Amino acid sequence: MSTFEGVLRVEGDPEPGIGVEIDLEGERMRVTSGDVDVADWPLSDIRVLALTDGFHVRAEGEEVILEVEEDGRFAIDLGLRTAHPDLRRRMAALMREEGTA
Repeated sequence: MSTFEGVLRVEGDPEPGIGVEIDLEGERMRVTSGDVDVADWPLSDIRVLALTDGFHVRAEGEEVILEVEEDGRFAIDLGLRTAHPDLRRRMAALMREEGTA
């Protein structure tokens, strides 16, 4: 299981985000804040775009933005193949370190 720390923001909301923990287990993404379950999605039901301001996650007709501290590892664990250039470089460096490039 991969667990990541981050911040969740709602698309278009000027309020600061909330601290979250994101678990990628099996074929699911589970997002919690403290003891509160924020989201639990099958990966097959969501669309994730890696943009410069974070990972835009579209699910159930809504869009949220996840800012993840270990964004390169998060993108790799999600199986993303496209991202902005800075993130692609971090992903490539991680894959080279692991010998998976």
